[in-house]
Amino acid sequence: MVHPLELEQLVIRHTHRIPSPAGPAGEGAVAARQFDAALLSVGFKLSGELLAHLSGLSADVVVDTAERTLRTVRELVGDHVRHNAYFIDFPANVPDTYDFWRSCIAEALADESTRESTLAQLETGVVDLLTLPSYGKYQHTYEEMLAAHDDLIAAAGDRMTVLHLGGARDDEVRDLYLALAGSSTPLGEEHLRDLAALAGHCVDGPQPAAIPVRESRAVINRARLYAGSGLLLDTVTDVLRLACALSDGDVTLQEPTRFRALRRPVRRALLAGLDAVVAAAPAKLADVHVHREPFKRLGERLHPHEFAARWPHAADVFAVARGEKAAPSFDSEVEKLLGEGEVRAAVRLLTSAPGKLFRSLDRLLRLAGDEGERAAVAAAAEEVAPLVAGRVVLSVREHLHNRAAGTGAGTTGGGARRVFVNRLGRAWVASDTRAPVPARERERLIAALDAETRRRLPSPARLLIDPDALDVALPLSGKATAAGLGVLPRGSLSPVDGELLRFFVYWKQTGYDTDYDLSALLLDAGYDTVSWLSYTALSDVEGEHSGDITEAPDGASEFINLRLGAVRGAFIVPQVNIFSGEGFEETEESFFGFMLRGSDQQGRPFEPRTVRMKSELRGPGRVALPLVFLRGRDGRWQAKWLHLYLKGRPAANRVENNQVSVAALLRGVVERDYLTVRHLTDLMAADGGTVTELWDGKTVPDAPVTYIGLERPDGLHPDSRILTPENLRDMIPE
Repeated sequence: MVHPLELEQLVIRHTHRIPSPAGPAGEGAVAARQFDAALLSVGFKLSGELLAHLSGLSADVVVDTAERTLRTVRELVGDHVRHNAYFIDFPANVPDTYDFWRSCIAEALADESTRESTLAQLETGVVDLLTLPSYGKYQHTYEEMLAAHDDLIAAAGDRMTVLHLGGARDDEVRDLYLALAGSSTPLGEEHLRDLAALAGHCVDGPQPAAIPVRESRAVINRARLYAGSGLLLDTVTDVLRLACALSDGDVTLQEPTRFRALRRPVRRALLAGLDAVVAAAPAKLADVHVHREPFKRLGERLHPHEFAARWPHAADVFAVARGEKAAPSFDSEVEKLLGEGEVRAAVRLLTSAPGKLFRSLDRLLRLAGDEGERAAVAAAAEEVAPLVAGRVVLSVREHLHNRAAGTGAGTTGGGARRVFVNRLGRAWVASDTRAPVPARERERLIAALDAETRRRLPSPARLLIDPDALDVALPLSGKATAAGLGVLPRGSLSPVDGELLRFFVYWKQTGYDTDYDLSALLLDAGYDTVSWLSYTALSDVEGEHSGDITEAPDGASEFINLRLGAVRGAFIVPQVNIFSGEGFEETEESFFGFMLRGSDQQGRPFEPRTVRMKSELRGPGRVALPLVFLRGRDGRWQAKWLHLYLKGRPAANRVENNQVSVAALLRGVVERDYLTVRHLTDLMAADGGTVTELWDGKTVPDAPVTYIGLERPDGLHPDSRILTPENLRDMIPE
């Protein structure tokens, strides 16, 4: 069972609301102001309403609330750990790379314990930097580094995240559970873990009207099974996902799960669930084919033969998996028809599975032999559109837009390229050999999908929009977004206002020496390399690298400082390369972020008030690409969010070695058009019944509005509907 205070932390992280503290009234004004001042030091503040509420409570209650909240927000922004830098004065006094290496060699020669081995290496002409005693390890304490830096000069552009007053803790926890459980878009890995914690606490309380995402249903079913509640199952795959959840495996079924031995009551519950699903709809046995191997492994744990007389339909599931029982699949019937050139017949069959029809539209239109068949495909899509999930409608709309001739991923220079990204963020590029989608049907379908989306969208009387939110990509899947602060979905654009851009990475190894290398690749408008900053290039006209740290038993940080006005080229691509040791998902902790400062701001290498984004690094692969910075035609910079991982090498990944693969991948993402908030707000405004207004960042209306922005303004009418990145998934119509 999760502790109530941990649930309170979840509420703060997800909603930026502090559940209303319970306690006696008193004179808490002084403690509340001190709390607010402490928050300001890490880039947060209390809303006026929250400050007033805390001021009316006892000082002890305020202090307890402050301690819990400060721990949570410091972790959100990455200030819960000590960020040291190899070069104590960074970004000042960073040496030339080769001068620094020579000084490390000189120190090794002066050390009796390493002189002989260093001389031996020098005789070969190659020196391993990792053998030099002064290389890769902090040469000063964290406190000595702090003493070497002046205090940060506060600036109007520093980040300020407002924390708002929530309701009672139990109400806030319940509402967060209902929001995550009822989400129509898949949740990211961290949000799915949070849902699992909330589900165990809320299993006996109110439940959402529907749980449309299968992965969410799996973790909720696990909580229901432990609590003795009825399971929510309507496919055999639901049972497989639940078995993965019970083994702490991958409920998305993208990675194999090693099933644990299950207690007899649990085995009975799973077999009974399978039996009920198949008994109600025998055709669902066909779903077994998609995951035959996992079903076979699960059968080895469930021992269905022991219960064959009681649950015969469950036994059939594993007989199909072993190939002992026939169960023609829906997909095989479709493939047979398409293989015979029967496009119309395949379309008629697919109308019984609207989601599959929508996901097959591109292929069907390319296979259609004439205009009549293409028209039949489009007509079928129009007919079933009301039955298709909103996020699928929007995903297909985005796909068709990018299939126009001369648009899409990587269509300039070197032929068309396709970028593939799996649910875990692993990305790769391949040539696009597909025929184009016929223009007439493509345009017809885009119009139909827009009309269907508009039909489902609400018609708010007054829509107030932060202009910076208009280019945020629609969160059609939580898999396209990492957990953290200020993080936006893949494909989003956000403005970068500042003179100094500083990246940071932090990692703490779990079991053995781990070396992460922060680098920045600078590319021109043609995606060719201009220069880079890394441990092999510590300084250039653009900026400085803080120095290489090669192990992190107590945690380690690296930084890159860039003067945006001096950057040559059109793209800045920060990346984290694993040189050796544990992967991103194996470390105790690893995260990336960036800060923005004015040229006159000094301060420590890491200043939480200047952090604009901090995201977890927990994906596959050995090279992380969190985002890219693009220079617009007007000279202003924007960030475009990637959340991608390259496979890389098992060891010794370096920016010099992956320039080509990064450039090819970057081209595909940068040149793709993503559906954004602007698309939905334009559709809302199209009916004429909605008054749309761009927020000036100052004036807050005194009447209810639907507000869409990157942060919730202080003072909005309590009856307003508020959509920020934390709950932007609620914009996606069901």
